[in-house]
Amino acid sequence: MSFKSLNLSTPILKSLEEEGYTHPTPIQSQAIPIALKGTDVLGCAQTGTGKTAAFAIPILELLSKSKSRGQNRKIRSLIVTPTRELAIQIDESFRSYGRFTNLETTVVFGGVNQKGQVKKLKRGVDILTATPGRLLDLMNQGFISLSDIEIFVLDEADRMLDMGFIHDIKKLLKAIPDKRQTLFFSATMPNEIVKLSRSMLNNPIKVEVTPESSTVDIIEQGVYFVDKGNKKNLLVDVLKEAGAKSALVFTRTKHRANKVVKLLNSQNIQAEAIHGNKSQKARQRALGNFKEQATRVLVATDIAARGIDVDELQYVINYEIPNVPETYVHRIGRTGRAGAEGTALSFCDAQEKDYIKDIEKLIGQNIPVIDDHKYPMTDHNPAPPEKQKRRPSRKHKSEKRSTSNGGNPKSNSKKRRRKGTRNSK
Repeated sequence: MSFKSLNLSTPILKSLEEEGYTHPTPIQSQAIPIALKGTDVLGCAQTGTGKTAAFAIPILELLSKSKSRGQNRKIRSLIVTPTRELAIQIDESFRSYGRFTNLETTVVFGGVNQKGQVKKLKRGVDILTATPGRLLDLMNQGFISLSDIEIFVLDEADRMLDMGFIHDIKKLLKAIPDKRQTLFFSATMPNEIVKLSRSMLNNPIKVEVTPESSTVDIIEQGVYFVDKGNKKNLLVDVLKEAGAKSALVFTRTKHRANKVVKLLNSQNIQAEAIHGNKSQKARQRALGNFKEQATRVLVATDIAARGIDVDELQYVINYEIPNVPETYVHRIGRTGRAGAEGTALSFCDAQEKDYIKDIEKLIGQNIPVIDDHKYPMTDHNPAPPEKQKRRPSRKHKSEKRSTSNGGNPKSNSKKRRRKGTRNSK
């Protein structure tokens, strides 16, 4: 099957040809014809399957048949996605596929000044891609109306729930017309996602081209069993020996990501971090440097990495093993795209061995063990968690102190000292 066989208009076929796309991926070949009929779609597709084009192409095709002009343009399609990086990349895809359609598209997200985004909205927009927080904020300010939405897309629905956006999604649904087409995409389909999809979709057709437990066959996987304290040394050795032009390293926390970057840079390995504590400008700069291979290594947390789409990414390295098996599938799906080869390596310490077992159960295969390295695991039994008093966070201390005097901890402290003095007398 080719894109020409999908009965797409000449402007869209021309743009796809310029992008070098001739044949749709499985998710595209199944979802596009359904969406073109105006039918709701429930799509289960993991990262790297061509999901964005599966909804972007039919939206452009449908909306281009009834164009709106200038400042009279109304927002007729809304795509909501969890992260800034993914929102930006989706908007870029719409611009690429729709360059000959005369449709206007823009993106709004938090972490930056809203003036530029508001200016674009005032000029008139047909297709809007947005993250939930900034979208609701601009709606409350009166800059965005969703009353003319014809096609609504909820992308990365499972990550939306993970990030706590469920209440924002419910608010958006109240502002969108009931009579609409909805395209719902999620990498996994747990019960919560199924329940949410039922509340949003009307007689949908389900498209599931890749089971959530599968991994890309072309990806070469391997696991190193290593003591936690030696992971940093192993990472340096692996990156130097591999000589990789590009490697995406995953950590569980922002703090760990920063420490890994500091380590790699001290070893003359160019690295940058991307996580929620970084400004939008810094995140985009780091991602741009990585795509252009000015930076060899990008260290990321899972939430920040959702939406990273880098051609010919050679290595994905799990510096810390995810405790959710499906997350492993999403992580390694960053490499081995579009027929390119890719390698996914995992560093497993004693406390993470059960995580590896869960992952292998999910993907239905054993991950090959790599024994040939300088830092073999010596502690094979996970240490029991230490029993220690839980120290309250600063926030909790402040809240506790502020209960009697309107939030002045110093005043409370003085009262306690004065009270103690009187008692001692």
